[in-house]
Amino acid sequence: MDFTEAPAEFLTRPDGNQIACRFQAGAGPTLVFLPGYMSDMQGGKAQALSKWAAENAKAMLRLDYSGCGESGGEFSDGSFTIWRDDVLMAIDHYTDGPVVLVGSSMGGWLMLLVALALGERVAGIAGIAAAPDFTDWGFDDARKAELAEKTVIYEDNPYGPEPMPTYLKLWEDGEANKLLGKEIPINCPVRLLHGQRDADVPWQISMQLAEKLRSDDVQIRLVKDGDHRLSRPQDIDLLIEAVSGLMR
Repeated sequence: MDFTEAPAEFLTRPDGNQIACRFQAGAGPTLVFLPGYMSDMQGGKAQALSKWAAENAKAMLRLDYSGCGESGGEFSDGSFTIWRDDVLMAIDHYTDGPVVLVGSSMGGWLMLLVALALGERVAGIAGIAAAPDFTDWGFDDARKAELAEKTVIYEDNPYGPEPMPTYLKLWEDGEANKLLGKEIPINCPVRLLHGQRDADVPWQISMQLAEKLRSDDVQIRLVKDGDHRLSRPQDIDLLIEAVSGLMR
């Protein structure tokens, strides 16, 4: 079937900021996609899942965090707590039943925070190079000191022409939301995909996450020649296979 994307709808937060969402009605559980750092709901993985959901009459929700994509606000004002609450607001507005959460990179960290907030409503989660606690393992002491002094640091961006910023507010909020130091009380089925040539998030992070999750139904798929994005056709096939299993 042909897939025609619906225009974005906008939800207004209590502070007046507007969050862009795209919701496709269909059978539940509702598939919810959480993009990565400085990414949005128009990425290749999100659109591939949206097309799959439409072809299989499955409900799906995508959104842009505040300061990202089509949403209002400034990226520099964002944090894990704020973006988690953006996701929870959208889920509350569009759904009232079970959800399956899919998180890419930083979205994999948010996926866990959202799952902890939603509890038994979560029918399953799927992480793509999930990056929980990257404010810890992703920053050495020198970079932490530089960030504390300057309040923002910029690094080369392998995915676009603009340098990639990290703001002190975001980093501090990440440190307050770390998960890998203790058991993570998530009990639903979990599927983790990770490329072993990922230059941004070591594949061992998925192994650590699997160990910390309370759920016994955790499966990891390592792609030996896969990079961070895992957006090649064969990678998308693996993602759809994992998600379709959770949706059943």
